[in-house]
Amino acid sequence: MQNRREFLGALAAPAAAVAATGVLLPSRARAAVAELAGVEGSPEELAEDEAYWAVVQRAFTVDRSLVNLNNGGVSPSPAFVQEAMKSHLDFSNEMPVHNMWCILEPRREFVRERLAKAWGVDTEEVAVTRNASEGLQTCQFGFDLEPGDEVLTTTQDYHRMLTTFRQRERRDGIVLRRFSLPIPCEDPARVVELFREHISDRTRLILMCHMVNLTGQILPVREVVAMARERGIPVIVDGAHALAHFEFRLDELECDYYASSLHKWLFAPHGTGLLYVRREKIADLWPLMGAREEQTDDIRKFEEIGTHPAANFLAIGEALTFHEGIGAARKQARLVHLRERWVRRLLASDRVRLNTSLAPGHACGIANVTVEGLDTQALRDHLWDAHGIFTAAINHEEFQGLRVSPSVYTTHEELDRFCDAVERAMRDGLPA
Repeated sequence: MQNRREFLGALAAPAAAVAATGVLLPSRARAAVAELAGVEGSPEELAEDEAYWAVVQRAFTVDRSLVNLNNGGVSPSPAFVQEAMKSHLDFSNEMPVHNMWCILEPRREFVRERLAKAWGVDTEEVAVTRNASEGLQTCQFGFDLEPGDEVLTTTQDYHRMLTTFRQRERRDGIVLRRFSLPIPCEDPARVVELFREHISDRTRLILMCHMVNLTGQILPVREVVAMARERGIPVIVDGAHALAHFEFRLDELECDYYASSLHKWLFAPHGTGLLYVRREKIADLWPLMGAREEQTDDIRKFEEIGTHPAANFLAIGEALTFHEGIGAARKQARLVHLRERWVRRLLASDRVRLNTSLAPGHACGIANVTVEGLDTQALRDHLWDAHGIFTAAINHEEFQGLRVSPSVYTTHEELDRFCDAVERAMRDGLPA
């Protein structure tokens, strides 16, 4: 194990290579991140160590004239993940019908194996998809439902997933039932009770978020799944914002269906995702696109989408190496540290209300904030137009607020710049 001084000293040698751009060359970034795992210190101690996180920051090629605080939407990939994807793509284009299909495509199995191991499930339960929406829609369309059958979810679930069930309402005559969650929500037992209260004798399926995209609220998946299982109701879990964001294992959730995007918090190439289906549930779930009958109980039937690039999927392996180099616990602690920095500063004003719980285990790096007297959309636009700071305006039927989601490459200075801009807007108002 290295102490922090030894680690940072080892990084001093390539300083000349870094000086020109502030970004570690891909080969050096890969080596540096591999060494992160050996640095001593608890996650909480390292969360506040700016020298430690400077190494992580320099693995990215982000434009530092801008501030991306919408990593909950899509994140950049580290330089060596981009390099790996480009390398696979170049090789594919030399002879696609052979290089891509015969050489690269079989290597997807090794990525599948690593993803399954990282989150504690069987290799034959993980499909590699293009995003959370694809995985979730596979499940949403994959159940046989009859007219009048009810699907239960909340008013805070992702709009695309609600759109999917509304299409099934129009096409199949099912009924979508929704209920409200407290904002913020600090009682997991109450969440379970709300799901229980809204189950009827016609409920055939439940959709729930692991982390609510609007607020960053973490919901009690295991408890809801257990309650629903007693009633014979399957639960589809939307893990778009959860996987690689905070520390957990899929086997610990005990769910049967879980989908996530890997281009958010795992920093994999854009257009990559994961679908988990418990092995004994695969056969009864229809794939989104046609698959052969002999694939009925094969997780790969959910990957039948026609011609697709191998490069994106294989570079997931580099992203997973980056994630494991940092460590899930350290990453979670850093994201909480960044959230606390900007949240605590803005909460000093009595005009600021937080729509996300700060209680441990109830959220992580995402938080949603409302500023009294400032229109949310106008504030979001002002931050981008006047300051180059990108946030997400949440204009929900039940509340409005800015969703702010820093990442491991975000600096203290960038968060301070965001707070400065919001405080100035509170003091001076927004431009007409």
